[in-house]
Amino acid sequence: MQEHIQLLARQLHAEAVNMRRHLHAHPELSFQEVETGRYVAARLQEWGIEHRQGMAGHGVVALIKGKNPKKRCIALRADMDALPILEANAVPYQSQNTGVMHACGHDVHTASLLGVAHILHQLRSRFEGTVKCIFQPGEELLPGGASIMIREGVLRRPQPASIFGQHVHPPLRAGKVGFRAGVYMASADEIYVTVKGRGGHGALPQDCIDPVVISAQIIVALQQLVSRYCDPTVPSVLTFGKINSTGGATNVIPNEVKLEGTFRTMNETWRMDAHKRMKRIAEQMAKSMGGACDFNIVKGYPVLFNHEALTARARQWAVEFLGAEQVEELPIRLTAEDFSYYSQEMPACFYRLGTGNPERGIISPIHTNTFDIDEAALETGMGLMAWLAVKELAL
Repeated sequence: MQEHIQLLARQLHAEAVNMRRHLHAHPELSFQEVETGRYVAARLQEWGIEHRQGMAGHGVVALIKGKNPKKRCIALRADMDALPILEANAVPYQSQNTGVMHACGHDVHTASLLGVAHILHQLRSRFEGTVKCIFQPGEELLPGGASIMIREGVLRRPQPASIFGQHVHPPLRAGKVGFRAGVYMASADEIYVTVKGRGGHGALPQDCIDPVVISAQIIVALQQLVSRYCDPTVPSVLTFGKINSTGGATNVIPNEVKLEGTFRTMNETWRMDAHKRMKRIAEQMAKSMGGACDFNIVKGYPVLFNHEALTARARQWAVEFLGAEQVEELPIRLTAEDFSYYSQEMPACFYRLGTGNPERGIISPIHTNTFDIDEAALETGMGLMAWLAVKELAL
């Protein structure tokens, strides 16, 4: 079976490249993946694979039924949305949707899972159980397509025993993969703050309540949240990336200032405690300086937890499939992923697919306008995920 999957992945590589390039050239933003969903469904229809459309808007769910399909079910997930980035790559498959780009590799994830579906469909007489392929919209935008698909029943009828997901990783060379058991990625919350004062002439601050100065004090005070209240063994980060005043100028103190930021951590208990502390610190600081503060936290994705036993199995199967030299241990990341919602519901394993090639200059990080991949990674992505599915079904 292993050799057959490897052969099919090689044979499908050129087709996977074409699918990836089509998707890359036609990116769509979160929850707007109309044509992407139609493209996925059309390919599944072409191959005779059972599927349904319309979950969480434009999501597609396919079922690959082997012998005795009710024996066991496992799920595989790929996200489909792109980012609001203007692509700078001068390649034949450059984005045709100005200002929208697959800069996070979701075109790779989708093309790979399509390839996996094709492989498993051809091998369906050789395994027992059912593989549920989830093509998910809206990973990049709260509340996250995963949470909506779960609410709409994607994990029911049939109910998977476990789920796998993969994500491109430029620091790893194409051909390699990476795993990490346990807590792997952070929760992610959005912070929106409005600091209110009383505006006036910049030369007469004594007649004003300066929200700019108050905002500066709040930002500095909140940085102590991590350095003085958080257990140093718990990775956390608080970043304000946007500050904007309404009506201010070089000689005008505005009435209010708006701040936007993100808070990320690897511990859900500390996360809830930090929310309360942040709000209290900001509001008391503003009040002490004569102003006021509206502090709003939008809860985002939870901590992503890779099931210990499942991840250990997957790592060993990856060694069998690719060789030990191609499988690496990953560090924790304070980035976030809505795959975490699946990991809250069932045993889950989210691993990294190497896509880099320094010799060819393919080194740009994700979420940049020059991000691209060594497309040899598609063969690895298809083959390994199909192998993991077959092995997990056989338990």
